[in-house]
Amino acid sequence: MAIIFIVAFYLVGLFSVEAEYIAYNTSGRIVPGKINVHLVPHSHDDVGWLKTVDQYYFGGNNSIRGACVQNVLDSVMSALFEDKNRKFIYVEMAFFQRWWRQQSEAMKIKVKELVNSGQLEFINGGMSMHDEATPHYIDLIDQTTLGHWFIKDEFGQVPRVGWQIDPFGHSAVQAYLLGSEVGFDSLFFARIDYQDRAKRLKEKKLEVIWQGSKSLGSASQIFTGIFPKHYDPPEGFTFEINDVSPPIQDDVLLFDYNVQERVNDFISAALAQANVTRTNHIMWLMGTDFRYQYANSWFRQMDKFIHYVNKDGRVNALYSTPSIYTDAKHAVHEEWPLKTGDFFPYADHPNAYWTGYFTSRPAFKGYVRTMSAYYFAARQLELFKGRNSLGPKTDALGDALALAQHHDAVSGTQRQHVAADYALRISIGYKEAEKLVASSLAFLAEARSSRQEDTATSFQQCPLLNISYCPPSEAVLANGKTLVVVAYNPLGWKREEVIRIPVSVYIFSSSLVMTISTPKAYEKCFIPKVEHFQSISNCVSSEKVVVQDSNGNEIESQLLPISNATLRIRKKYVEAYLGKFPSETLGYWLAFSVSLPPLGFNTYLISIAKETGPRSTISMVQTSEERTDKNIEVGQGNVKLHFSAKEGKLTHYVNSRSLVASSAEQSYSYYTGNDGTDKDPQASGAYVFRPNNTVQIKSDYQVPLTILRGPLLDEVHQQLNPWISQITRVYKGKEHAEVEFIVGPIPVEDGLGKEITTQITTNMKTNKTFFTDSNGRDFIKRVRDFRTDWDLEVNQPIAGNYYPINLGIYVQDDMTELSVLVDRSVGGSSLVDGQIELMLHRRLLHDDIRGVGEVLNETVCFVDGCEGLTIQGKFFLRIDHLGDGAKWRRTVGQEIYSPVLLAFAEQDGSNSANFPAKSFSAIDSSYSLPDNVAVITLQELGNGKVLLRLAHLYEVTSPFLSLFNCYTVVFASLTIGIDNIISFYALKWFRDSYYFGMCTYITRMPFNLNSALLFGGHIMKMKTGEDKDYSVMTSVELKKLFPNKKIREVTEMSLSANQERAAMEKKRLVWKVEASAAEEEEEKTQVVRGGPIDPAKLVVELAPMEIRTLVIDFDHIQLYGS
Repeated sequence: MAIIFIVAFYLVGLFSVEAEYIAYNTSGRIVPGKINVHLVPHSHDDVGWLKTVDQYYFGGNNSIRGACVQNVLDSVMSALFEDKNRKFIYVEMAFFQRWWRQQSEAMKIKVKELVNSGQLEFINGGMSMHDEATPHYIDLIDQTTLGHWFIKDEFGQVPRVGWQIDPFGHSAVQAYLLGSEVGFDSLFFARIDYQDRAKRLKEKKLEVIWQGSKSLGSASQIFTGIFPKHYDPPEGFTFEINDVSPPIQDDVLLFDYNVQERVNDFISAALAQANVTRTNHIMWLMGTDFRYQYANSWFRQMDKFIHYVNKDGRVNALYSTPSIYTDAKHAVHEEWPLKTGDFFPYADHPNAYWTGYFTSRPAFKGYVRTMSAYYFAARQLELFKGRNSLGPKTDALGDALALAQHHDAVSGTQRQHVAADYALRISIGYKEAEKLVASSLAFLAEARSSRQEDTATSFQQCPLLNISYCPPSEAVLANGKTLVVVAYNPLGWKREEVIRIPVSVYIFSSSLVMTISTPKAYEKCFIPKVEHFQSISNCVSSEKVVVQDSNGNEIESQLLPISNATLRIRKKYVEAYLGKFPSETLGYWLAFSVSLPPLGFNTYLISIAKETGPRSTISMVQTSEERTDKNIEVGQGNVKLHFSAKEGKLTHYVNSRSLVASSAEQSYSYYTGNDGTDKDPQASGAYVFRPNNTVQIKSDYQVPLTILRGPLLDEVHQQLNPWISQITRVYKGKEHAEVEFIVGPIPVEDGLGKEITTQITTNMKTNKTFFTDSNGRDFIKRVRDFRTDWDLEVNQPIAGNYYPINLGIYVQDDMTELSVLVDRSVGGSSLVDGQIELMLHRRLLHDDIRGVGEVLNETVCFVDGCEGLTIQGKFFLRIDHLGDGAKWRRTVGQEIYSPVLLAFAEQDGSNSANFPAKSFSAIDSSYSLPDNVAVITLQELGNGKVLLRLAHLYEVTSPFLSLFNCYTVVFASLTIGIDNIISFYALKWFRDSYYFGMCTYITRMPFNLNSALLFGGHIMKMKTGEDKDYSVMTSVELKKLFPNKKIREVTEMSLSANQERAAMEKKRLVWKVEASAAEEEEEKTQVVRGGPIDPAKLVVELAPMEIRTLVIDFDHIQLYGS
């Protein structure tokens, strides 16, 4: 009875209270002396992953996931209009651009007001939140630039903060190129190794100054924040409409009133984070994947928390953005720890190293890289012709490639139908760019021709040339027809290459075309019946095919039979992707040398030779069974490879010019993917590499080697098993080996997923050390089973030592270095001293439970059924004396990224005068870019302006240890005065000879032992160069790069070309670094950059690893072709 009375009394009191409107005070600002909790509302919106980018935008395919970005943006804008104190950040411009196009002018005006007031802030600002392991740095720059231009054009804003919260590890290039060099003041992300995070939490080192470049030193630094756990709110503070976190219930008329309870929860979480964070500022990320579809459910709760927490007074809460948070951190003048290197590899628990995605979907990775190179060249040709608003453009390809850099795109971690969507978009963009390239080449050819005909040359291209499918080159050269090949070089230096095109296999006799099917044909064409090649019943006569340059001079050429493995994938994949049945008569590659001007083309003619004229040479073919000696040597030039006839494998590498000779073996193996059925349910999947066993692949039916020899190149064909074959090529004019592999379909009938690797093994003593590139730019030192920032507990000795490779990997000992370059992103390592391992392909049968919810089991369907994906790719290897490999890595690496672009046309007759233009070069005929500089962007902007990016390709590395690092000298025999030391130190350190070049100067100056020791102290502060000749200041002459063009003005811009560099540098925040770290780095780093551009001389200086972005204003944009 007493209980009933008490309840009744409570209810009477409750209902006597009048409900009233609560005006929440959301105007919180930073309060000195208190813990300030910066609430940052955000939604992480993948531009494709489980659904395609458009499905995510409009809310399609919701059976997979109920996500609609259009709803997010609509809802957020409405919520921001309601309260001027609310804030929101947005990242992915691919989505925002879609939404923006659909808005009325009235809505656009209101949204611009939100942006101008700081309520809506664009963070990061690229078209996508790009991956950091698998893209090339040029792609990263391009996609970021597109997003930044959109923001600048529509809103007049410049993003200040990098926001890479979801990529699976973080690259040094992200820190300095896509961070500091685009003008960001800070960078934030979530994913780092679980061991690294634990140490940083304990030591309050989640926020650091990250110096991403050895060469650029302190100029490459950026304030970097790592989130304590992930990129979502603390537990209990997620408020999407279906989330389970308890909301604040502050209506006294309702049950479950919990204001103080929730305030206490908030303060408890804030104090916990403050305990692992320096200064009195902490950031809460209020949002996660595809949140704010009903934005009021979030903002209502944040309004209440700010109101009640600030009334409580123990901590201070406020609506904020990463920019506000960055400024608050900077204002306290804290000294921060220094971080160098990168954050690879990433593991989120002991058996889960996210190193599988470095290779996942290798065909898509190769397609992205190929189309990136095409986009690079197409923009140049678009400039040379001049953009036409009504004609084809490169924009669609650029947009598609920007999406493909997303961290669930080129990474290979998307679902299969999403991968197909990305590829389709790239293909559509390519088709338009292909028309642009054809029309530009025709324009340049006709404009420079003296011909009077009005008919423009019609050019065709061959996007499937890699699998030997090229209809224009396969056409029969009958009735006096000639195949015209235009070879365009998109690089800024002259280039000598051997190109290969497929040709049909016919014998020509006068005007008759006939095939030969008698056994005598093999004798005439020197093609024995070997298992690597089809039974060739038709062959090209060595007397009849001729290649000429544009002046009518014969070009040495060679015919090589196409392997059965290549013909198989040609037949299957042309049929699968184009729905066509390729010609059955194809049998040969025609290889010939081309010499190309910088940023230009030369023309070559292929025709039937005259009876007494020059002709192509057919390759001589042998098999290892026919050899009586045990050693097979291949190579017509300086480089020779030795193969064992008995074992059928590489044994030695020799360079007769450099006198390098080394044992070298190549092998294949595979890891069986863990299926997650042991104590730890972690399987190998799209993200995670968790190997179970290692299986060496040996030829299971001993197909003998086939050797092709000719004047231009030699080839060694190997069939290791029914699903792995390769061709090793050694070109006469090149000093490296090229290995073209075909892997697949990987068999899984035994129930085991497989991850295919190749190894190049030498006897070098490399002390666990190897070097891999960062997005194709800087090389970073790796040490097996070691991390610089913490004491590594080794749980996965294979997966935990894998790193992303986009350009190459090398190892070295005291005498030599082995370098391997790749044609796409792969994972790789050096798991054994003297050995390099690359992962080439993956086919798995279990999901790794990281969200994609689909097995990485790529298949292709044909008329007769489906099978696992087959891939074709290349890698390149070379062995040098220690210190000599950088030239090759940088030069050939650039050539791999930017291959020669080929276009084909047909003409009557073989007279070169019949073709309109013989050659073209956009730059002065006497000029070529320095060997250590590359043009990485050349693009028309309109209004007479051109965007030019120049990149120094070499870096500087570590400080000299002594004078002996330069030359071995006897100090006692030399004398020098102290005045000479000081003058040398002052003049040479800061100019073009402050690297290896300084050693040369030392030997020219007399000095005594005591002075030498004193001078050695200065040398300790200097940095060695990656290359003794090229790691120096260099320059580019704009007047020669753009000859006969009047340059009005040159403006240096930020890397993403959305602000002037001078203005960017003026407002850049300068951070303090902990004294010990700062002193240590100062010993290593003397930052040197190119000087201002003299408007009269127009010479651009570049220091090692420097990229300079220029907007050049010309008198008129119609620059070329006249």
